[in-house]
Amino acid sequence: MIRSTFAGLTTAQLGMAASQRALDVTGQNIANINTPGYTRQRLDIASLNTQRGDFYNTSSNIKVGFGVEMTKISQLRDPFLDSQYRSQISKLGTTDAHAAGFEQLATIFDESTMLGVRNAFISLSSSLDTLSKQAGNKENDTAVRSNMQVLLNLFHDAAVRLQDIREDTQRGFATTDIKDVNELLDNIAELNKNIKTSQVLGNPALELQDQRNNLLDELGSYLPITVKYKDKPIGPNQTVEILDVSFTDTTGQKHTLISDGYSGQFYTDVSGEPVTLSFSDANGTTRQLAGMVKNPDTGKMEYLEVLGSGTLKGTLDLLNKSGDFDQTDFKGIGYYENALDALVNQFAQTFNEANKSVQRDADGNIIDPDNLINRDLFTTSDNSGKFTAMNIKIADDWLNGTYGITITNNVVKDEDGSSGETGSTANEVIMNMIKLLDSTSHEFRGGDNNTKFYSGTFHDCFATLENTLGIDTKSANTLLDNQISVLNQTSNSRDGVSGVQLDEEGMNLLHYNQSYNAAARLMTTLDEALDKLINGTGVVGR
Repeated sequence: MIRSTFAGLTTAQLGMAASQRALDVTGQNIANINTPGYTRQRLDIASLNTQRGDFYNTSSNIKVGFGVEMTKISQLRDPFLDSQYRSQISKLGTTDAHAAGFEQLATIFDESTMLGVRNAFISLSSSLDTLSKQAGNKENDTAVRSNMQVLLNLFHDAAVRLQDIREDTQRGFATTDIKDVNELLDNIAELNKNIKTSQVLGNPALELQDQRNNLLDELGSYLPITVKYKDKPIGPNQTVEILDVSFTDTTGQKHTLISDGYSGQFYTDVSGEPVTLSFSDANGTTRQLAGMVKNPDTGKMEYLEVLGSGTLKGTLDLLNKSGDFDQTDFKGIGYYENALDALVNQFAQTFNEANKSVQRDADGNIIDPDNLINRDLFTTSDNSGKFTAMNIKIADDWLNGTYGITITNNVVKDEDGSSGETGSTANEVIMNMIKLLDSTSHEFRGGDNNTKFYSGTFHDCFATLENTLGIDTKSANTLLDNQISVLNQTSNSRDGVSGVQLDEEGMNLLHYNQSYNAAARLMTTLDEALDKLINGTGVVGR
């Protein structure tokens, strides 16, 4: 049985069409070699055979296919590498937020290149030493008060700057981070709708898929997301791709961020402390992800944060965690606020206590040994019972000259009944203050639980904050560099699969050009055979 006359020509024509379309795809890849986020495309083909099997078959009835069929144009992506990349970028987001926060704090506590609290303590000690040599000299007392004021100004400035950092971080979290995440969710959901519509109309929408993948990578920096694809039948032999995005928190609870064309939304409240974060999925179910919640076992309010990793977690760590002061695993802004307040409170109480004196009569006898005279050097601007870096100030009576630094515990009662200092040149109180500045026995406690975090001198306490921040900053930057290195390796591996390689595309050009020429040669050969069959046979008897 002679094969269909034009079957071979159809095979050659399909081969030429497939090679030509493959050249078009290669050209598209080369044209977009520098396009950010572009995924390499490939023409998928399959052998075409539409013949039915015969009930009776013979060795002369050999079945041959009818050429090649172009099934679709697909993208070259590795789901595992995508998942690995998004997991790594989520961890990088956490560390990057930590490092950015430490960098802001460094402007307050890094005194390696400027004169600050360290120099103020030195100046204070020097002025007290001068006063001790000329006890009762009002000019020297004023110098001590001025140096105290300089120190308080530095404390106050640090407190204000800490508050500014907190407020800026809170504002950025609410108006930038959460807003951006919600926009990403909305945009991905909208792309899902557009991709599905295009696929229904027969367009694979590969460029829209590239846009969606870029948005998924960006979303992965905020949260540890999981991406799943599935095919949904919409008709006979026709399906569309459905995308679901979720993240699983540290308790194992799964939260659906995007389901097909529907997305959830994040909500935050930064008006109080701690900052709260909630998520409402497409079904309207709302769950709290960070903030204060009641422990069902103890009935007490406890801090909750279940994000696991990502920029959102890193920012919440900075805003809500205070390390030793609230028994959390991260020293955020609250740690430095509490530590600075603890330093100020211990300093103010120590010197107020040191400046107290007893009352004596003209003969030097103590009038009331249990009743010390309060001559506070410091008070609070808000009349609270605890000193902080924000509320501490010089006592009004010291400021207006009602009294000064107590020279000695030799205060007598004047004839008019008021108390005044004798003209003694003794200076034991002042010397005691100098010793207090250098004493290593001070205990610094802070936070709601009055947690002890350091023992030593006042200056060393502040220096410890500087050292702690330096260690945390170096640790974060080292971890950040390592994570960037791992992320780059993963990105290179992914680009090795999905990126356009110029050498490989050049080889494809040669390959498809040769296959096109071969298919064209096949058509020429078949044409010559048909010419022989038609014009060279059946001429006997003419």
